[in-house]
Amino acid sequence: MPQVQTHVDLSRIRSNAARIRQETGVSLIGVLKADAYGHGAVSVADAISEYVDHWYVFTPAEAVRARLLDLTGKTTLAGMVTTETDVDMLIAHGIRPAVWTVETARQFASTDPVLAVDTGMQRFACPEEQLDAMFAAYAFKEAFTHASRPEMAIRFGELTAGRPNLKRHAAATALMGDARCRFDAVRPGLALYEGAARVTARLIDARDARGPVGYTGFTTPSHRHGVIRAGYSDCLRLGPVLVNGRPQRLLEIGMQSAYVSLDAADRIGDEVVLLGDSLTAADVGNAWGTTPQQALQTLAGIGEKVY
Repeated sequence: MPQVQTHVDLSRIRSNAARIRQETGVSLIGVLKADAYGHGAVSVADAISEYVDHWYVFTPAEAVRARLLDLTGKTTLAGMVTTETDVDMLIAHGIRPAVWTVETARQFASTDPVLAVDTGMQRFACPEEQLDAMFAAYAFKEAFTHASRPEMAIRFGELTAGRPNLKRHAAATALMGDARCRFDAVRPGLALYEGAARVTARLIDARDARGPVGYTGFTTPSHRHGVIRAGYSDCLRLGPVLVNGRPQRLLEIGMQSAYVSLDAADRIGDEVVLLGDSLTAADVGNAWGTTPQQALQTLAGIGEKVY
C-alpha cells in the first residue's frame, strides 16, 4: 500500500463547478495550475469540461502535459510566458498567453493574447499608465487582473471600461460572491476543489512512550504515539490530523516519517487523515500559518491518487 493516498471525489468537483456557474451567472474559467491543486489536471479537466469555457494554468507546459486542447477542445490562458516561448507551440496547443508589455503583445499577436492588468499585485501585469500603449499595440479581446481585494477588481473595471467587445475577468475564489467583481467570467481555483480531496496515511508504528520521544524529546498527554510514512521531503508540516475520527496532531516531522499523537485504542494499520472529513484545508492552513490553497495543494499532491 502506498505511504499516502489522495482520494479525489470528481463528482464533488463537478458539483462545485455546476454550482459556481449557476450562482455567478457568468462564464467559468477552470483553474488547473499546479496539477489542479494536486487533484490531477487531466482527470479534473475531463470531469468538469462541460461547465467550463476555457482553462487557466500558470505555464504553457502545464497545458501541454495535460493535453487540454485535445482532451476538451477548449483553449487555455497561460499566466506566465517568456520571450523565449515558442509561438507555434502555443498555437498548436490552443494556449493564449497573458502579456503585459508592448514587446510581448506584438510577439504573440498571432496567438490571440490576453492582457494582464496590474491593479495592485505588482507582478506579471501591465501598469495602468501603459495600458493605452498596450491597446495601441494589439486589439485585445480579453483582459484580466489578479485581484485579492474588491477595490482592485473595481479599479480594473474602471481602467478597462468603454472598450467594446472586451471580455473581462477579475474574480477568483475570494471575490466570486461580490457581483461588482464578476464582470464576464470568474476564475476560481480553491472553490472548485473544496471538499474533494481526502488524504490519508496508515500508522506503521504505535506504542506507549518510555520517556522523551524523537529528536526533540517530545511528550504526549496520553504518553502514546505513532508513526506515518510521510515527512518534510513531502512538504509535511506540524499540524492537526484525525486518527479513528478523533483530533490528534503531528508532533515531529522527519525526512520521510512523522510522529503523531495517539489514544490508547489506536493501533498499527489505523488510518490517519491528513485532510478531509471534518479537517478542512482552512484548518490545516491556519495551523501551518499559510493559506488554504497552499495546504490543499501540498497535501493533495503528496499521495497516490485514487479517483
